[in-house]
Amino acid sequence: MEETTSQPVGSGAPDCPICQGLGYVVPDVPVTHPGFGRAQPCACQSAARETTRMQNLMQLSQVGALEDCTFERFLPEGIGLTATKRLNLKMAFDRALAYAQDPQGWLILKGGYGSGKTHLAAAIANHRLNLGHGVLFVSTPDLLDHLRSAYSPSAITSYDQRFEQVRDASLLILDDLGTQSNTEWAQEKLYQIFNHRYNAKLPTIVTTNEELESIEIRIRSRMVDPSLVQIITILAPDFRRTGVGQDQSDLSTLTLHGDKKFENFDLRQRELPRSEAENLQRAFDTAHEFAEHPVDWLVFNSASFANGKTHLAAAIANHVANRGESVLFIVVPDLLDHLRASFNPASGVRYDKRFDEVKTAPLLILDDLGTESATAWAREKLYQLFNYRYNARLPTVITTATPIDELDPRLEARMLDGSRCTFFFVEAPSYRGGVKPRPNSRKRK
Repeated sequence: MEETTSQPVGSGAPDCPICQGLGYVVPDVPVTHPGFGRAQPCACQSAARETTRMQNLMQLSQVGALEDCTFERFLPEGIGLTATKRLNLKMAFDRALAYAQDPQGWLILKGGYGSGKTHLAAAIANHRLNLGHGVLFVSTPDLLDHLRSAYSPSAITSYDQRFEQVRDASLLILDDLGTQSNTEWAQEKLYQIFNHRYNAKLPTIVTTNEELESIEIRIRSRMVDPSLVQIITILAPDFRRTGVGQDQSDLSTLTLHGDKKFENFDLRQRELPRSEAENLQRAFDTAHEFAEHPVDWLVFNSASFANGKTHLAAAIANHVANRGESVLFIVVPDLLDHLRASFNPASGVRYDKRFDEVKTAPLLILDDLGTESATAWAREKLYQLFNYRYNARLPTVITTATPIDELDPRLEARMLDGSRCTFFFVEAPSYRGGVKPRPNSRKRK
């Protein structure tokens, strides 16, 4: 069968003996061959094509804005973390560094805002770029915006070209998966990208602060395949929050009570009658003992506000937080407001995730129980919270100025269970205008 003669076309290296400077050749193959009559790029153009491809990826990529995010600048032991979280962060750093040296399979970095997952992903990108390898680093919402803009008639790059750049990137890093608007179109495009890269086993990194269960099921099924994917959950809190309490929940208002410590608690010994002063001393001792070894529940009840209950509860929280342990300190009405706000579609935190954070807090301090609006919904949420922590025997401190028999009977029953809860009634009146100071001279009995 007659064969064609290789013919050069296009523009290539001037001294190339194959294409004679034209850049493309028509292969010399039989007419029955699939490539018959089709021009193909000459080998001399591979370097130029790779340079162009890298330039296109860099235009799309956002790693330039994160050029300072390197392994050298990362703090692998964090700042003021507990031993467990310090080891966890060091493990995440080591595995990210190993991946940067040899990207194989997928790497999923999970964690809260500011936990370091984006820094590690960008450090991998910068490491690969410094070695001369191509990387596409882009946040998920921006990626979808780039794809949408490619539909515009004035777009320099067509949609098909843009989509191929993403789908076939030698290393794709998708930052903040889960923050995009989940339209049907967006879910379909992401699925196509994930599915292609999964089938081709192309190196891929994903960062997210979402629970994997909330991610679209077709994508999630590929993200949890242990034969291809390693998932790292970073436990560190927001690096941008410094000082005591940085390892605390963003719900916590403990920072507003940073001055309330055992060292500056006023025992009011020169002000109160002896019985009340002794009662306040016992309350102080009980709180201090609980702070040293938080076990089960501690309830401070009284007939008045501003008599030291919140100070003692905050002193417990600060004492525990200063050991680097996690504490959630919150006023009960504020807690219910946070739970309600999570129902808003614009909320950055889902209700179930927020409620679970409170239910499972290592140490929960609920201030001013009884001051909340006692709607049926509020009573139900508080019962669920109390019942979970009661059954799990999770350390909990509660302050209330409401008579115990006026609270929800379901809460009362758990707070009065002497086998799991220390119930302490603080007899002292309010600090503000409650009792006049006693004179120094002894009164005749």
